[in-house]
Amino acid sequence: QVQLVESGGGLVQAGSSLTLSCGVSEDTYVINGVGWYRQPPGQQRELVATIGADDSTNYSDSVKGRFTIFRDNAKNTVYLQMDSLKLDDTAVYYCTAGTFVGIHYYPNSKWGQGTQVTVSS
Repeated sequence: QVQLVESGGGLVQAGSSLTLSCGVSEDTYVINGVGWYRQPPGQQRELVATIGADDSTNYSDSVKGRFTIFRDNAKNTVYLQMDSLKLDDTAVYYCTAGTFVGIHYYPNSKWGQGTQVTVSS
């Protein structure tokens, strides 16, 4: 089964940028889709960005215009570039491999440890 490892989290100030990395154990170009989720403290996990095999992308309303998901197939890595970070972006961020049914994304890989992003004022 494909394995993914998140990295790149940290403590940053509001308004700054941070780029997360998702290392994938298989060639990223053969994976149907990759999604980034986040789980803020005490809240449910939410899907924030996806990228399809054709590099089509989708974002949640909460991050649209500030976050960018992209892949580097040569490095088997999917990134999440986060700009204009807000306090509400504080969360543990996870990446998954998955499939699309229509416009809906369904993760089908095991959840990793995630990477903590903390945004301070």
